[in-house]
Amino acid sequence: MIVTITPNPSVDRTVLIDDIVLGSVNRSQRSWSEPSGKGVNVALALHAHEVPARAVVTAGGSVGAQLQQMLGTAGLDIVVVPIAGEIRSNISLTQPNGSVTKINEPGPSLSEEETDRLFRAVAEHMRGAAWLVCAGSLPAGLPPNWYGEIVELGHRTGVPVAVDTSGQALTESLSAGPDLVKPNVHELAELTGRVPETLGEVIDAAHEVRRRGAHTVLASLGGDGAILVDATGAVWGQAPVDKVVSTVGAGDAMLAGYLSCPQGRTEALATALQWAAAAVQNEGTLFSPNASRAQVTIRAAFDMSRPLNDGTTRRFG
Repeated sequence: MIVTITPNPSVDRTVLIDDIVLGSVNRSQRSWSEPSGKGVNVALALHAHEVPARAVVTAGGSVGAQLQQMLGTAGLDIVVVPIAGEIRSNISLTQPNGSVTKINEPGPSLSEEETDRLFRAVAEHMRGAAWLVCAGSLPAGLPPNWYGEIVELGHRTGVPVAVDTSGQALTESLSAGPDLVKPNVHELAELTGRVPETLGEVIDAAHEVRRRGAHTVLASLGGDGAILVDATGAVWGQAPVDKVVSTVGAGDAMLAGYLSCPQGRTEALATALQWAAAAVQNEGTLFSPNASRAQVTIRAAFDMSRPLNDGTTRRFG
């Protein structure tokens, strides 16, 4: 069983649109809503591949009721921590070229009592788990080091903890020694103050993150694949697809694939890339594991001067 915690979940509305013109009327081709939040996405990816998963979520208001109904329909094992505030409704504007413009709400503010209930729910339901996944942003009311507190709880109970978040929440979690973190290039740049432009610079940044406390770093690189860095060194892999439909949830699918595979680091990275490749060929986060399988390449020796070519670094100008 893999347990995920999503303290700031959402219902995401995806809108397919040919082009976006600000200040004008834009008409969509079609749209749909899905349960979301990074931990929810990880749990749903695991569930789709018949890997036992349980999602701990907060839920409040009419959107919270909708989230619970959606997760129940999906057949996912969920633990709901009721809160007074309305959870988020997010919007993803997806264009035919695969680019996604996201509009994310900040989410509710949790009271001290709600924060305590959430911590107790995690402590109760993580017992005996193969992994606990701390994923997504922290809502107001939770301290920036909250994920670090969960990591320490995992250490005390013998449950390995993976952290997939950003900003101060990610920074604060490192000193607690998470077993795995899954940053993207943007998050590595935030952590180190330098924008990686080559595979070698990604590895350097990952080693710095390890020196700050993380045991293993799984760095997602978009079209350039992923790099896994741990005490034994670095492994790079890639799984190109013919057409990217949407990148929403691809990083979450990658993390789920990695955690699902106990056979070893190379096999785990290959599974992570295969699940991410399946995700980007799907319009939403509720992707099918039967998506066209991509050819995976895994290399322990590679050209570290190879530049990142998917446009990620250009976002930082």
